[in-house]
Amino acid sequence: MAKRSVPLLKQLLSSSAAVSSSCSSRFTSHRSVTYMPRPGDGSPRAVTLIPGDGIGPLVTGAVEQVMEAMHAPVYFERYDVHGDMPKVPQEVIDSIKKNKVCLKGGLATPMGGGVSSLNVQLRKQLDLYASLVNCFNLPGLPTRHENVDIVVIRENTEGEYAGLEHEVVPGVVESLKVITKFCSERIAKYAFEYAYLNNRRKVTAVHKANIMKLADGLFLESCREVATKYPGIKYNEIIVDNCCMQLVSKPEQFDVMVTPNLYGNLVANTAAGIAGGTGVMPGGNVGADHAVFEQGASAGNVGNEKVTEQKKANPVALLLSSAMMLRHLQFPSFADRLETAVKHVIFEGKHRTKDLGGNSTTQEVVDAVIATLD
Repeated sequence: MAKRSVPLLKQLLSSSAAVSSSCSSRFTSHRSVTYMPRPGDGSPRAVTLIPGDGIGPLVTGAVEQVMEAMHAPVYFERYDVHGDMPKVPQEVIDSIKKNKVCLKGGLATPMGGGVSSLNVQLRKQLDLYASLVNCFNLPGLPTRHENVDIVVIRENTEGEYAGLEHEVVPGVVESLKVITKFCSERIAKYAFEYAYLNNRRKVTAVHKANIMKLADGLFLESCREVATKYPGIKYNEIIVDNCCMQLVSKPEQFDVMVTPNLYGNLVANTAAGIAGGTGVMPGGNVGADHAVFEQGASAGNVGNEKVTEQKKANPVALLLSSAMMLRHLQFPSFADRLETAVKHVIFEGKHRTKDLGGNSTTQEVVDAVIATLD
């Protein structure tokens, strides 16, 4: 008798779960955003805009159009900055310090010649110590791997990017890699805090401490100390070369990754390539007081001349980055609307740029996103 009742019990439980799920789905689909703004939070916010080089003006222009179509409570203060400038103009720095938030296209970095990257200058001057890139599968966009949802959090102010190089004697150049406990601890704290606040379950520290025992060893030591304060989050470590191999073979094993500066750039671009390409990966740089949002993965971030001339740059990465910006500004419903519209256009597959297997122009993608906004 007991054995015959088991299938019935399972059926009843299954039916109950289905009803519960249906009710839950019906309820949540009509539930409003549980966000209580402070009085005055709905006032339009000023955002510093740097169109940048190459495809930058195209994709930042796309964001401007979508923001206007949504009637998003932001307005832009535009500044023309280019990668061949000796430094970021002071008026631009002052604007970002005043507005606290900036949206930027890519700035070209000259190869060699002793000219420093304005991207790096900006991060240092504003102490944007954390770079975040979210690499994830977009529904409808075919990739070799599924279930990829990786957040790469990279220390942004020191390491090999410190730019401390000099020629010791003719033909011999010394480049210094600087790692400090202060910077290592704060990026580790940011990574664990991000994981905790975003319901992430694991943080992986990427390193090369088997060779750079002091520098990367200090980074690892800092990560380990911070990890003890977050017992609910799993912590592990991986050597950077093994990390790259694991990324291309089994990327779904990674959740949040915390890295020194150079490794983070390599890992983020590798993860972006796996999840759908640099054209669809959002990102931002954040410090205690300021934030700059831009295309997440930097490879080819200014595009090639042909793409610019044909006006076929992919605006998806910067549109998703601007959704991150809206959430940062505490306009979550606008961020949700924008993300939903972009993902719908990708899923539908009718309007895609060449890097995603289509032949659409930037404007055609923008028009499709605007038409999809609910």
